[in-house]
Amino acid sequence: MPTVLVVDDAVFMRTTIKRMLQDHQFEIVGEATNGLEAIEQYRNLKPDVVTMDVTMPTMTGIEAVKHIVTEFPDAKIVMVTALGQQKLIVDALEYGAKDFITKPFDPDQLINVLRNVTEVF
Repeated sequence: MPTVLVVDDAVFMRTTIKRMLQDHQFEIVGEATNGLEAIEQYRNLKPDVVTMDVTMPTMTGIEAVKHIVTEFPDAKIVMVTALGQQKLIVDALEYGAKDFITKPFDPDQLINVLRNVTEVF
């Protein structure tokens, strides 16, 4: 069962993603509300995959990707973005994110992206 770190500053979005994943054989091992917390949680938990919001206070998801991938080159990070943030997604992919999903998304879209990234199924 792949382990997931869910990173988003919005409680609603973290809860939504967790519910979608728990229904499809993913284990949620941690949550973070900003990029700094994401880095710390990644170091402690070393999850199989991270869902990372792009826009967050304290440190953005883009900055967190840079830090995590520099320290852990095999990190699998999927960016979660709003429409209109294509430039930021390009940056994230250049820094090492593996894929992205655009809000709003349905469970099947999220599961398919995470399964492709983790290559577990």
